[in-house]
Amino acid sequence: MATTTSAAGPRPGPRTGFGLIGPRHRRHALSVEQLDALALPIGDDGVVVGMDIEGRPAVLGVSRPTAYDIVFVGGLWTAQVLALRAAATGIRVAVETGRPQAWAQLVHAIASQSGMTVHDVGRVPPLGASAGEPVLVVRDCGMRPPRGRVVSAPWQAVLTLLPYVSPVAPRLIRQARLVGVQRVSPDEAAQLGRIMNLPRTEQETLSTLADGVTLWCNDRDRSFTMTQATDTETGLLGNARRVD
Repeated sequence: MATTTSAAGPRPGPRTGFGLIGPRHRRHALSVEQLDALALPIGDDGVVVGMDIEGRPAVLGVSRPTAYDIVFVGGLWTAQVLALRAAATGIRVAVETGRPQAWAQLVHAIASQSGMTVHDVGRVPPLGASAGEPVLVVRDCGMRPPRGRVVSAPWQAVLTLLPYVSPVAPRLIRQARLVGVQRVSPDEAAQLGRIMNLPRTEQETLSTLADGVTLWCNDRDRSFTMTQATDTETGLLGNARRVD
């Protein structure tokens, strides 16, 4: 640390790069027993995808320093709500779709406020994702989405929307870090139960889910969430629906 001198003797110089010297307080210490009562909100930053069965916000962190693939077997309505909320948090959203007309109203409504763009299938350009400008690629490419030119990477998550359980679904689900499932047929529920190793009760529930309800699963956790639209989202997208 640099010092300067004066008639009164040496005195501390500026703390370059560390800001101003703040007030001094005694150190805070906890006993081992007290640590059990300490709770930190780790992993609660991201996009609110809905409310869990206990009424708490369910948050999906899509801005990650590692590649992150999400498979969503569900309706366009929920996928668009997630895209809209991701854009609202500052994430650039690139939609790869074979039905651009289905996204046109949403993109037009928020174009001046976000970086949401729509691209034809196979036409997504390099997006230059970074910690300062994370990206979410939404692949709305039908039952058999082709392999994408733009794949998941650090700070660039990819969400693949499947309307139903297609022949390519098992491969995509096994490769994904997170899977969301909305209402499916009993046969599809049984297939997903085998692929995802679901308990029988959850497997049977998949064919009875209400519109807007999703079962989110990763390697460690499972959670049913209800996506409730805001007034603005309802004005843009209408009410929750499973079938487009």
